[in-house]
Amino acid sequence: MFAIIMPGQGSQTAGMLAGWLRDPVHAERVRTWSEAADCDLVHLGTKASVAEIARTEHTQPLLVTQGLLAHEALARTTPGRSAVVAGHSVGELTAAAYAGVLDPADAVRLAAIRGRAMAAACAEAPTSMAAVVGGDESEVLARITELGLTAATFNGPGQIVAAGLIEDLQRLSAAPPRMATVKPLSVAGAFHTPYMESARQAVAAAAAGTRFAWPSRLLISNADGAVVSSPEEIRERIVDQLVKPVRWDLCLRTVAGMEPEVTVCLPPARTLANILKRQHPGLDTLSVNAARDIDKVCKRLDVPTPNGERARAGV
Repeated sequence: MFAIIMPGQGSQTAGMLAGWLRDPVHAERVRTWSEAADCDLVHLGTKASVAEIARTEHTQPLLVTQGLLAHEALARTTPGRSAVVAGHSVGELTAAAYAGVLDPADAVRLAAIRGRAMAAACAEAPTSMAAVVGGDESEVLARITELGLTAATFNGPGQIVAAGLIEDLQRLSAAPPRMATVKPLSVAGAFHTPYMESARQAVAAAAAGTRFAWPSRLLISNADGAVVSSPEEIRERIVDQLVKPVRWDLCLRTVAGMEPEVTVCLPPARTLANILKRQHPGLDTLSVNAARDIDKVCKRLDVPTPNGERARAGV
């Protein structure tokens, strides 16, 4: 068995689709998904500036698109291979598509709706997020609560993201928990908190009209690191994720407990790969950051590469 993990917002890079779009099949896929998302993903993934792709409404469908291009390349070479999948925040839509729960076009469409709705919610109040690195977890959580903030993301021991009003985050930075450092994040608002309630409602309406199927692969939920299988439960969890914390620490604990032969980090892979290596250094981890990296994964899994050639395991 192998594991696949998908990144969330903050990992995007300018020109991230350029290498993938050299493949005519991929280029046609992205044009189709652009129509589903009602945005020009080809432009965003090739020519758009860093500032343009950093906008929430652009980042989210772009990240899901790149993850799904990598997914298609892997799926062509690993049919029938047992796998467990998990995605960080919006990456959970990518994971749902890989698990067969969502049609890829629906995953990109929901990501676009999600991004636009979250961007709109960010305009309702002056909010943001900040990473709290280090410190005792109980003291960090107590300080976050004391200031009226929310622990929005648990990436692992010593890596908690606080979210809420900017003025309260400034108070946190001015008086951080003992032995902890506060690093403000460049995000539009307080994601995964009650401030995203209007976005949750918009995504719920879109998800209600979208087909969710029974998964063909094991799918791990951001809510608590549990493996979920009911289509309705998956739908509910993906919707509620907007206003609830991301427990990525628990997702990785579940992955590690399954002892996969290799864990593949889909693009852009650097952030999640680093988190995984710090928390579970015993796992064999491969990062996919470009289209050419798919061959590297195929060699490690001893499966045919996309061009049909058989690769040797261990290379």
